[in-house]
Amino acid sequence: MKLAPPFARPRSRLPSPRRARIAVDAVVQTFSCAGLTLLAPAAWAGGEQTLETVVIKGSTTPSLVGVADSASVGTVTKKQLDARTVYRPGELLESAPGLIVSQHSGEGKANQFYLRGFNLDHGTDLRTTVDGMLVNQRTHGHGQGWTDVNFLIPELASGLEYKKGPYFASEGDFSSAGAVNVRYTDTLDKGIASVGLGENGYRRVLLADSPAFGNGHLLYAIEGLNNDGPFDRPDKYRKFNSVLRYSEGNASSGFNVTGMAYRAHWNATDQIPRRAVDDGSLGRFDLIDPSDGGKAHRYSLSGAWRQSAETSNTQVNAYFIDSKLDLFSNFTYFLDDPVRGDQFEQRDRRLTFGLNLSHSWFQPGVGLDSQNTLGLQLQNDNIFNGLLSTQARRVVSTTRLDHVVERSVGVYAENATRWLPWFRTVVGVRGDTYRFDVDSDNDANSGNRTAGIVNPKLALIFGPWSRTEFYVNAGGGFHSNDARGTTIRLDPKSGDPVARVSPLVRSKGYEVGVRTEPLPGLQTSLALYRLDFDSELVFIGDAGNTEAGRASRRIGFELANYYKLSNWLTVDADVAYARARFRSDDGSGRRIPGSVEGVASLAASVDNLGPWFGALQLRYFGPRPLLEDNSVRSDSTASLNGRIGYKITPSIKIELEGFNLTNRKDSSIDYYYTSRLPGEAAGGVDDFHFHPLESRSFRVTMVMEF
Repeated sequence: MKLAPPFARPRSRLPSPRRARIAVDAVVQTFSCAGLTLLAPAAWAGGEQTLETVVIKGSTTPSLVGVADSASVGTVTKKQLDARTVYRPGELLESAPGLIVSQHSGEGKANQFYLRGFNLDHGTDLRTTVDGMLVNQRTHGHGQGWTDVNFLIPELASGLEYKKGPYFASEGDFSSAGAVNVRYTDTLDKGIASVGLGENGYRRVLLADSPAFGNGHLLYAIEGLNNDGPFDRPDKYRKFNSVLRYSEGNASSGFNVTGMAYRAHWNATDQIPRRAVDDGSLGRFDLIDPSDGGKAHRYSLSGAWRQSAETSNTQVNAYFIDSKLDLFSNFTYFLDDPVRGDQFEQRDRRLTFGLNLSHSWFQPGVGLDSQNTLGLQLQNDNIFNGLLSTQARRVVSTTRLDHVVERSVGVYAENATRWLPWFRTVVGVRGDTYRFDVDSDNDANSGNRTAGIVNPKLALIFGPWSRTEFYVNAGGGFHSNDARGTTIRLDPKSGDPVARVSPLVRSKGYEVGVRTEPLPGLQTSLALYRLDFDSELVFIGDAGNTEAGRASRRIGFELANYYKLSNWLTVDADVAYARARFRSDDGSGRRIPGSVEGVASLAASVDNLGPWFGALQLRYFGPRPLLEDNSVRSDSTASLNGRIGYKITPSIKIELEGFNLTNRKDSSIDYYYTSRLPGEAAGGVDDFHFHPLESRSFRVTMVMEF
């Protein structure tokens, strides 16, 4: 039997999407530097195949012409991730073009995400998975789709895959704007011992290795971190993080079992009112309530099994997650309670079980080549959450306490067929059903709801011609709403009657795009899209939560470029723009508060310059409307980060990282709402509230391989 190299493109054969992903996984997980040879698994289903030795250059991004189903999907290699300068782990996700990762509170809190004209809050409509485990948390104590990726260890990431738009049958809840999957490696090329020191109390240690054990490898990693930030009251963000994985086999056939443990606690400097900074009563890095902060943990046990035959592939992964959050926030200061203040606690404790199954097989006799995929996704969340009024983290009163059980089943089918040498299709359908059981401390808000939704998916792919391919995509998607909103009858604070929200909110997306490689080493993609939602989630600043709003529409484009100019220089250049509007006017205006408009990034990385290496990244985060009538807008934010390193020996290197190198006094995030400071009149003041971009700082890290 002969096997084909992983990126061969027989003219008469369809590049099987799932097989192609397996091939990319195999490359990403096994290469380490230029000149590494790889015995690659089969990439295409069906036909005579040849086993060959393939030379992989570690800095090269795999070509997706002839493989991808749209212009807005991509794979980021480990080499590219390693070259990024990230202030916090969540910024790894910014390797997806057009995605902005920010923060408006203490470092232990989930990040704020922006993509395709969305203020995604803490993760709604950006489906995020780590090794198949869904990170987004449903019916969360702070916000729907809460996505806390602080447990990520960047050194273990073997690659990242991103998809944008509701066009992919395998992606369910929260994926309408996009989906990001971070993969952890099974093995490290060498053990890692890393020590980092920096300004603002930054301290980090990491020890990781993957020695042979039994018939496989035992990967372990232990991380400890402290970071105070530039704030007048130090964040004192302290986390302990660990991973233990046993694996056998390879990316095509094998299995792994993984345990992860993460714990953290922190102080928080939440957004502050601009008027207090302008009159000198507060500094840029000052705060109102010194008792804001939180603590969290995440413990998980997961397993994955995969098996590839000549014409089929089966993948299974299951996971169990125990997570907890206690979050203390005060956004309006003394607006509601002029004596004790407006601090509140949001509690969330949950046990989550998930199971993902997929099976793909070659279908002879249909077109030139064809493949079918069937998938099943199950998830059960057992949730205990609450909202309480507090003062200095002491409970003053209880607003509501709830026990929620949320179950979902998702099934999908997909067919990928090449009909002509220059034309192929991917057609899919996905069905999801949900059950919400809410047991509230107020019987009027208890109850259960069930809901289901079916969404078609379609991709038309034309080419390639001269290493250029064209795409037309359409599909439906959805996000689930907070279960408590689906059964609520009475406002838990006022007791007034309130309307229930729809359990599942439908989205519809359309996209045309092109992907081309016009010059050796240059990869370019352009996507034009439209995305409609039946109901928009809108951030309510004075409550610190979101509510269901009007139907919305976003129209925009994304241009992404990756250019390998030489064996020592690589450039990434991306730009995106979105026009976001409500589809009806209720008298307040049609702008969507916080919706991102323009985003751009420019990054250059150098390597193979003798012992030297480094990178420089410029990120632009454009202004946003903060009110529906566009009368108030945020400023733009620009930051320049960089790193330079020196390889002392083949196994020892030192790196210097710099953040906000130009020391701009921009905002990480801006809001506009009503708050009240001590001494101000009842009713408060409408004002900008911002969280400052961290001031210029440096970190130095020594990395030893063994």
